[in-house]
Parts: sequence; structure tokens; C-alpha cells
Amino acid sequence: MPGLRSSPPAAVDIRLPERFNAADFFVDSNIREGRGARTAFLYQGQAFSYQRVSDQVARTAGALREMDLWPEQRVLLILPDSPEFAALFFGAIKAGIVPVPLHTLVGADDLRYYLEDSGAKCVFVHPMFVDRLRPALPASAVVIDEAWERKLALAQPLLAAAPTHRDDMAFWLYTSGSTGRPKGAVHLQRDMVYSTDWYAVPVQSLTAEDRIFSASKMFFAYGLGNSLYCPFRVGACSVLVPERPGPERCLEIIQQERPTLFFAVPTLYAAILSVPEAEKRYDLSSLRLAISAGEALPAELYRRFRDRFGVEILDGIGSTEMLHVFITNRAGEVRPGSSGHLVPGYRARIVDENDGDVQHGEIGNLWISGPSAAAFYWRKAEQTRRTMRGEWLVTGDKYRQDEDGFYWYCGRDDDMLKVGAQWVSPMEVEAALIAHPSVQECAVVAASDAQGLTFPRAFVVVRQGGSATAEELLASLHDTLPRFKTPREIHFVDELPKTPTGKIQRFKLRSP
Repeated sequence: MPGLRSSPPAAVDIRLPERFNAADFFVDSNIREGRGARTAFLYQGQAFSYQRVSDQVARTAGALREMDLWPEQRVLLILPDSPEFAALFFGAIKAGIVPVPLHTLVGADDLRYYLEDSGAKCVFVHPMFVDRLRPALPASAVVIDEAWERKLALAQPLLAAAPTHRDDMAFWLYTSGSTGRPKGAVHLQRDMVYSTDWYAVPVQSLTAEDRIFSASKMFFAYGLGNSLYCPFRVGACSVLVPERPGPERCLEIIQQERPTLFFAVPTLYAAILSVPEAEKRYDLSSLRLAISAGEALPAELYRRFRDRFGVEILDGIGSTEMLHVFITNRAGEVRPGSSGHLVPGYRARIVDENDGDVQHGEIGNLWISGPSAAAFYWRKAEQTRRTMRGEWLVTGDKYRQDEDGFYWYCGRDDDMLKVGAQWVSPMEVEAALIAHPSVQECAVVAASDAQGLTFPRAFVVVRQGGSATAEELLASLHDTLPRFKTPREIHFVDELPKTPTGKIQRFKLRSP
């Protein structure tokens, strides 16, 4: 039947007052509700209580006002995951100022673009990044060092949050820019509430007793929710790690800090599975759930992780524009390889090229609707019109939905292949390849032969200690894929090109 969709469960009714400040809601409410003594962060051997974080946020907000920064002005944050990041992010929001986190690998040329595009009045930067960024740092830049700490100590705390409207700008997040210059997605004061109360709290069963460790960083929409505002909603604890942890470092942190929830992207789960005898060398028994987003998690990675560590991975899909996850698997109800069901409160359509609903089970373009969506792209009116159509957000993802209501990712719009007049999902081919025990990760892209005909080309990373030839891999596909979906070429590489947030950049693999 055209347009057949499962009815989403009822969502928690959220009614926010017109005057609403997200920093007051996520930070100061923990003090009012008696959670001030609870640990908010574990960071480099120190425990930071909610009362200490609240005090830092208030002093930071006061210091920003004393710097003559005012509501709706933007400030850029180039900081590792740390209590300072949290203080500046929520301190700016408390003062009505708009924080704009940037990824910590940003270069000088990129910084010039962000400064010009955002019109930011100030850049807050960690000392470890100053030398790299010095050619682009404005005179107003603030280095988060001892001088900043002295300034904070003397600042008058801003105790009462700015009387912002629930629909005022709160913060921006730039897209990864995989299809052009990054776009500033403008999020409102109310947006984070929906991501917590519709997704994190009911789906993850998040409570104050949880301890979170997210390998994905807070400059990334996924990491921002994982480590900061979602745990703050319930008074939970986050383990913050300033560096970008590799697979063995992640395993060490889980063993030492005993988190109950672990967040990562599929690439990192694949790398963890490549660590020899990890299940014997590291104790992951504290984990009750692992979460994956950013890219689709292959079914084989889910099975390997569950079998080796005894932990389910809940895969889902979110986006910078929608702020966090809007389709997800549930504990005890995982369908490996799928993105799961809609998060209650969100709505979805799968449409054809004419924007009409596809036949049930067919591949189409995913549109999503929900109140956590960004209001618009800053200074990108045409791109806003193309992507944000009334209440609907055009995700750019190809999806299908099965008879049980599970959503299945098929690839980005420009990742799909048409071979012999038939559509081929790179995800299907990649899932078949990764089922081989020697494959750590892979990517499949379109290539053309001398006659201009399209065929699948695969790039494969072999896991540590594994071995495979192209012939072996192709032979393993013969029983699972029809001939037109089978790669004609397999290239072995040491690593796949990725964005700073861990997404595979398939467009780079399509280059000659």
C-alpha cells in the first residue's frame, strides 16, 4: 500500500513556558532539585560536582557579560571535551549569548571561514591549538589558560539566567561539510529538551545512576547530547576525555571508569573488534548498553560485539539538523542492520523523486519531522529552502521500511549506484563484505568502465591479524549477492577517508 507507515507510539507531552533558558533548565535545575553534591564529570582524575559546574557556568556567564558580549552575539569554541567546554557552552547560553562549537581539528583557513560566516565576536581556544590557528585568530581571541582562570575568579557570577524566549537562538552546530562548505544549523533554546525527554530518557532508560562515556566529541551533535545535556537532564555522570581515544584507550577507560553507557560510531566499534583478545584483556561488565550513530552499523559488527562482550549496541540515526537521534533500535528488540523504529514524537516519510510516498518496502528519500529540528541554516537561504520544507526536513538519506516498521538505511542520495538499470545500495554490499572475518571495515562506491557503464568498486581495510585476497572476498559474496551487486574491483587500503566525526567520505573514493 502506498504510504503505509506504522503508527508511532505516543510521546511525552512537553510544554515549555515562553520564557525559557536552556542553561537554567539543564544546569541550575540540578541544584534546585537537590543534586548539587552529585558528580557531573569525571575528568583527568578529578570529580566535578553539579554545584561546582553550576558555579563555573554562572561565573563564565558573568565574565562574558563583562567582556561586553550580549544576547544573540556568537562566540566560537575550539576546546576539547572538558569542564571548561561545558562552562563556556552553558555559560554563554545562560547569558543569552550563542556558543558555536567547532571541531578541534579545524585549520586556520577553516577558522577564517567560520569567523566570517558566523560573525562571531570572540573565539575561545585551548592552548594546544593556538600555534596551528595563530594566523587566523582575531585580536579578541581568548586562550583558556591561567589568565582566563584568574579572570573567572574575579568575575561577578550571573545568577539569574537571561530571560530568553523558548524560540530564541541558543547555539549553533556546523554540519560536517561533506558536500560543500559547512552550514551553521541554528538551534533554539527548546531543542535539547526533546532530544532528552523523547529519546535519551525513555530509549536508554537514562537515570541519575548512569555513568556515560562517549568517544564521540562534544563539538559533534551526537557527542554533545551524549556527554553533556542528556546526562545533565537527569543528574548522571559523564567521563570526559580530552583526546580522541583509539580502540585500546576506549577499552582501558571502560575498564577503569566503569561507565554504564558507551557511545561510539561504527568505525570505532570495528576498530575495537580488531583488538586481539579484547574480551579477555578488558572488563566491560559495567556496560548495560552501547549506542551507535553517525553511520549505519552493519549487522555483522553488531553480532560480533554482542557475542564477544555480551553487550547490545543500539544503532540509530540522527543529524546535526535534528540535533540527536530520531530513529533507533531498543534494548531487547534490536534488528541487526536496521536503524530501528521512530522515536516517539517524530514523524517520517519515505518519498520518491516527485516527493510522493513510495510503495511500502521500496527505497526512497527519508524526510523527518520533529520539534528538535534546527530553525534554519545561517546565511544559507537557498539551502534552507531545499532542506527544510515546512515541518519536514529532507535528510538526504535513502531508506526503506519493512512490514514490522523497522527502518533500513540504504545510503546517501549521492552514494546510490544504478547498475544495469537497477538500484544498488552500497550498505547492502558493504554488509556482505564485512561478514568476512578478516574485514574490519569497507566502503563501496560507483565506478565506470571504458564504455561508461557503472559498476561497484570496493575498498577494504583488513583487520589486525587477518588476511584476505580479492578472490577470497569475491567468492564469499557469490552466495549472498546477485552478480550485478557484486564488486567488480576490490582495493585493499590501510584506512578509509573520514570526516572529523568518523563518517566515511565516499566522495573521495569516487575520485579517479
